[in-house]
Amino acid sequence: MANSFTCNIVSAEASIFSGSVEQVIASGVMGDLGILPGHAPLLTELQPGPIRVIFDDGKEDNFFVTGGFMEVQPNVVTILADSAARASDLSEAAAEEARQNALRAMNEQSADLDYTRAAAELAEAVAQLRTIQQLRKKAGKG
Repeated sequence: MANSFTCNIVSAEASIFSGSVEQVIASGVMGDLGILPGHAPLLTELQPGPIRVIFDDGKEDNFFVTGGFMEVQPNVVTILADSAARASDLSEAAAEEARQNALRAMNEQSADLDYTRAAAELAEAVAQLRTIQQLRKKAGKG
C-alpha cells in the first residue's frame, strides 16, 4: 500500500493546491474526516472550515473552504470548494467584522432580512476565526 496519494483542492475561481500528501483532514457536515492512503471511496459534503494536508515529512499546509464536496478515490482526493484560500491568507480582522455584521443583521427585526443568508455568513465567519485560532495555537502564539 502506498504511503501517499494525490490531493487536489479547487474552487470556482482557481486551483488552490495539487500535490502528493500522506493525510487530509476536512470538516464534513457530520464531523471531521481523516483520509489516509487506501481509504474507501467516499463522496461527502463539506461545511465551512479548515482543510489540513499533511505531507510525508510531517509538515502540513492549511486551507479554508466555505463549503463544497470531497471525493475520495483510491489514489486521489479531490476537494471541490465553493471558495477556498490558504489559511495563512485569512484576515482575522475581516473575519471578525463579517461575524459582527452577520450578528447585527440577525438581530435586526427587518422584514427584508434574509435570515438564512445571515446565518450562513455567520457560520462562515466563525469557521474562519476557528481556523485562524487553530493556526495560532499550532504556532505557539495563542
